[in-house]
Amino acid sequence: MKKLLIFLLLPALGYSQLNDSSTISNIYKTALTKSDCYETLRYLCKSIGPRLSGSENADKSVIYLEEKMKSYGFDRVYLQEVKVPVWRRLDDAKAEISTTKQAVNICALGGSVATSAKGIKAEVIEVQNFDELDKLGEQKIKGKIVFYNRPMEATHIETFHAYGGAVNQRGSGAAKAAKYGAVACIVRSMNLRIDEFPHTGAMRYDHNYPRIPAAAISTRDAELLSASIKKQSTTFFMKFNCDTLPDKISYNVIGEIKGSVYPEKIITVGGHLDSWDLGEGAHDDGAGCVQSLEVLHLFKTLGIRPKHTIRAVMFMNEENGLRGGYKYAEEAKRLKEQHLAAIETDAGGFTPRGFSIDAPANVISKIKSWEYLLKPYGLHDIAKGGSGADIGPLKAPGISLIGYRPDSQRYFDVHHASTDVFEAVNKRELELGAASIAALVYLIDQYGL
Repeated sequence: MKKLLIFLLLPALGYSQLNDSSTISNIYKTALTKSDCYETLRYLCKSIGPRLSGSENADKSVIYLEEKMKSYGFDRVYLQEVKVPVWRRLDDAKAEISTTKQAVNICALGGSVATSAKGIKAEVIEVQNFDELDKLGEQKIKGKIVFYNRPMEATHIETFHAYGGAVNQRGSGAAKAAKYGAVACIVRSMNLRIDEFPHTGAMRYDHNYPRIPAAAISTRDAELLSASIKKQSTTFFMKFNCDTLPDKISYNVIGEIKGSVYPEKIITVGGHLDSWDLGEGAHDDGAGCVQSLEVLHLFKTLGIRPKHTIRAVMFMNEENGLRGGYKYAEEAKRLKEQHLAAIETDAGGFTPRGFSIDAPANVISKIKSWEYLLKPYGLHDIAKGGSGADIGPLKAPGISLIGYRPDSQRYFDVHHASTDVFEAVNKRELELGAASIAALVYLIDQYGL
């Protein structure tokens, strides 16, 4: 009887595989010929521009993407209120290696206090890490500018590992230096390339110590400063103006297609709508937003009626607070929503490589069982790993968190810098990314996890 049942099921199984292959092929063909995600990104970058939380441009981007979702005819489009911090950069920073009169490129780190109107001029002392700082102590640091000069580790093939090994000096460097009486701190930009562009990013203070100005210095100028320090006692000058205003109401932008079989079960895909203010937020994370939007648009265009509810979320305030991600998770819990999976795309709009999965082994095995359908499109890197900052607060038993992983080699050339502009995004790579995420969403929707 079992053999007969298997024999009868074989044609159906074969048809299902052929149907999946055909559907995924159509997803890619449509994304590469009919998608308007590149033009959506162009408007977001060129007509709106940088979208720091609490800024006027962030408000404009909320309105724009809400209207865009409505124009696609999603079953539901709505705004989710979230209170966000408001930090502003009020001028371009000025700095020089005073000892040699060499002008250098710096920018205030996000959340930093301003220097005085006259700026800060003091001897600069170089350290590689917090252990070196602790060994020097107050006697050698007090009254000086601390210069953190630990590069991202170039030998890591996965550049996000290199970033993770260096970024703590940006996040906590000012607080650690202030503990020993430093008057300011400078941090080598999180960039593997040697160039003249400083990269901003969030930093945090410790309420137990004074708030001192903190800036990033370009990698090229970090090399110059380090060389000067090795030759002689070096004085550094820095001046910039920025401030922090009271928190402000902003929004996550959400659109969804209702499930035809399990409408109460949700597959979320998203990116963050806010960006740093130096560039246009093209790769970080305009690309992720338009790709997430395009997943639902592809389903609509191809007439794919999902079994589960598919939801696109444009999170607000990932860069300097993660308020949008926490608010989304809080509301999901309050409403007793059932999330089957959440996918985040926040690693740039580069060539698709695969997905990293934060889920039990059986879920990872199931997703890997679809490799034969995904490998023809270059999605060969499917493994256990982290997902994304915005969807992290959703983590709970039964919810699979997934990070979309494009090629990472060029990402930190533009990350948080003035080079993160629309022109740095390749149209075809962006569209392939949207199709890749849509293909995975389709398979999760069809077969569950």
